[in-house]
Amino acid sequence: MNAKVDSREVGLVAGLNLFNFFLGTRDLHYGLWEDDLEVCIQNLPEAQKRYSDFLISHIPEGTERILDVGCGAGGVATELLARGYQVEGVSPSPLLSEAAQQQAGDSFKIHHGRFEDVSFGADEKYDLVLFSESFQYITLDTVLENAGQLLNPGGYILICDFFKTNAPGKSVIGGGHPIDKFKSVLERSDLEVLQDKDITKQTAPNLDIVNQMGQELLLPTFRLIGYAFDRNHPWLSRILRWKYRKKIRKIDRKYLAGERSGENFARYKVYRLLLLRKPEN
Repeated sequence: MNAKVDSREVGLVAGLNLFNFFLGTRDLHYGLWEDDLEVCIQNLPEAQKRYSDFLISHIPEGTERILDVGCGAGGVATELLARGYQVEGVSPSPLLSEAAQQQAGDSFKIHHGRFEDVSFGADEKYDLVLFSESFQYITLDTVLENAGQLLNPGGYILICDFFKTNAPGKSVIGGGHPIDKFKSVLERSDLEVLQDKDITKQTAPNLDIVNQMGQELLLPTFRLIGYAFDRNHPWLSRILRWKYRKKIRKIDRKYLAGERSGENFARYKVYRLLLLRKPEN
């Protein structure tokens, strides 16, 4: 029996193809928006490049072998390979793995499966384990320990991802481990914190672009389709709207009501870059 395809995975690949066609970018990660860069969809490729440059600039000297956990479509891995690093990836997504292989090349080794489930050989050790917007998807209680076991003595863990804040209320923007829980897990580890940078201000504008796309592209498109369907199939339209009313309300709130904004992101999330080091012995 064939396994079900994750609809979120299909959506990510569809978005990747859309951005590649219109913007020439094959990255799925957030952009880094600095004061000199206007926040608009046309500048997303430049913002994503700045994110990659920022991320890679925090890789310590002497690092050679990197494990990119949750390598996505392979954008960061491709850049790392171009800069001379030895890079392997981990990917639980068959569709994204295929995209990453195409982008990074046949020599890019991908460990297929969830990070928690992949079996690494005793000789598979790395100088740095990278989590670029993938940390939030991995079991928090064991992720640092598991990553540490893959490091050479004195190796590094580089995390660039967002976490949930303690702000009251419920956000339509999902994802992220609670920041307080992460801090507790980190304090119990033997890892030394070398860098801890808050880049929420520079990443929050990505949600303004998502909101703009929802308001100016998705909402008018759905309204147009709904209008045509209501006119051509009125009875079927009423039945479907009633049957899927909960899902329709959920989609409206999450994507079309204007709540996926940079302001709400900065309230409910905190985006951090953390560089951690494993002890020498």
